[in-house]
Amino acid sequence: MNLPDSSILTNIQVTGHARPIDVIFEKKYITTRSLENRLYSDEEVILLPDIYPGHTHSMEWEFRKRSCRRLCRYFSTRRRPRNILEIGCGNGWLSHQLAGIPGTHVTGLDINFTELQQAARVFSDDPNLNFIHGDIRSGIIGDRQFDYILFAASIEYFPSLKKIVYLALSYLKTGGELHITDSRLYRPAEIEGAKRRTLAYYTSLGYPEMADFHFHHNLQDLRSFEHSRLYNPNSLGNRLLRKKEGLPWICIKK
Repeated sequence: MNLPDSSILTNIQVTGHARPIDVIFEKKYITTRSLENRLYSDEEVILLPDIYPGHTHSMEWEFRKRSCRRLCRYFSTRRRPRNILEIGCGNGWLSHQLAGIPGTHVTGLDINFTELQQAARVFSDDPNLNFIHGDIRSGIIGDRQFDYILFAASIEYFPSLKKIVYLALSYLKTGGELHITDSRLYRPAEIEGAKRRTLAYYTSLGYPEMADFHFHHNLQDLRSFEHSRLYNPNSLGNRLLRKKEGLPWICIKK
């Protein structure tokens, strides 16, 4: 896949050529997203996380909306300026929401060029937002440092939780924070069952090989890092209030 010069989309950094494995992943990923009804029009993307009530994933977007609100409230109280990197930003809707916080600049990074082009197109008039096409593991970030790094529904696409966290921490300024949200992390006894369910799901779509790109991370791997849960859907308070919803939000400090 040959990539256009970055001058075509002024807020997306395009470098060189995509690796063959990235092209293979993107083609299969976009196909399965289409089968799941998870590809959105420009008109829909600009409104996310709001979506019309009858949409297939309207309930999921209610959870993502609440998660987004929690993130925005949190970052709005942090020190300024705020320079945020979102890894696995997809169509850019969350990066756009965060860039709306005064004193904040957001960089969205993704290997999926199809959705990244849409993000750059839809949010082209946002001066506090830019996008980079590539894999953080390739060194594409260079020597840039960020105040915050965010994985929102994306950590599961990296094979090793420890390795990607250690790498991301290297791009944080001293005192910076790494946030993982909207992803499921598992107790050791849960992992094999989760793998079987993932394979069965992608097999039902006709793409069992996509299970090879979806990883099930062990909660115990977080013990290597100074971390806290900023939101826990399984907390006693949430259970008592019957508010068990969404997925955990984990903060790792450098």
